[in-house]
Amino acid sequence: MIADYRLAGLLLLLILMSMLSLTLGRYPIALPELVQVLAGLGSGQVADEGQQVLRNVLLEIRLPRILAAILVGAGLSASGAAFQAVFVNPLVSPGLLGVLAGGSFGAALGMIVSDHWLVVQVSAFLFGLLAVLIALGIVRVYRSESLLMLVLGGIISSGLFTALLSIVKYLADPYNQLPAIVYWLMGNLSNAELSVVLTLALPMLAGILLLVLYARHMNVLSMGDEEARSLGIDTRRVRLVIILAATLISALTVVMAGMIGWIGLIVPHIARMIVGPENGRLIPASALLGGIFLLLVDDLARNLFTVEIPIGVLSELLGIPIFILVLRNARKGWSA
Repeated sequence: MIADYRLAGLLLLLILMSMLSLTLGRYPIALPELVQVLAGLGSGQVADEGQQVLRNVLLEIRLPRILAAILVGAGLSASGAAFQAVFVNPLVSPGLLGVLAGGSFGAALGMIVSDHWLVVQVSAFLFGLLAVLIALGIVRVYRSESLLMLVLGGIISSGLFTALLSIVKYLADPYNQLPAIVYWLMGNLSNAELSVVLTLALPMLAGILLLVLYARHMNVLSMGDEEARSLGIDTRRVRLVIILAATLISALTVVMAGMIGWIGLIVPHIARMIVGPENGRLIPASALLGGIFLLLVDDLARNLFTVEIPIGVLSELLGIPIFILVLRNARKGWSA
């Protein structure tokens, strides 16, 4: 019961954080003005010139960015929690099977071959999936079902696409293409568009929902494969479904915001300390907490200095000390 209250508290905190984020930026908006604009949208009233400016700032600039931050943070955190449950390893993150390396290579390649942003996003998604398929293919070649072989396949796939990314960066135009690639790899939400965010939101939310539906299976898998099989769980099929769902979510986060690290590793640990290790609560709590975390990081990235800091860089700078603090109580969260 207490865990359910904490889960509701995280949802309330996410809503409050979203409202606060709408008011922050180069063009500050007071809370009464925000309420007035939202009320005007609901009533359908014709806005004067000042109101129209506020609407444009809120709906076309800040809202897409805030929704993207919530989705990316939620997606990476839920995927991280699922990977940690499936592999029964607290140090696993969404990049384990090479999806982030593959997505980064795909985005860099897209920037080389085309100036159209849609090509970059599609390429990032396809190569993110390809990286995971290569990792799974390596496991299949050796006809092994061991988790260790799957991790090794991910390391090989990640290494391959990291090397290919280096080649693309070496061949890129050093004046235009290379700075764009480096900026993408540092992670950013400044290019978020409402239509793209809403399009990607559906498969990402569906993926998170699927992980929640498989929470009971993850609980059983954490007891070991033999115990899971004795309870009638098809461990190979269940593990494959969970990995593919988490991979799809992770690949879409790369499409939306580039490379953003640490969230998928540290947020599940914090969520586990708040609601416990039961995955039915842990996956939603990780998603909510991940959204809150990345929203906070994005607010800092936009407002700390006159020049915006890449969100991927700031998330790493904040993630490292937080992870050190979390490590002290990480074991307690797993055994609660």
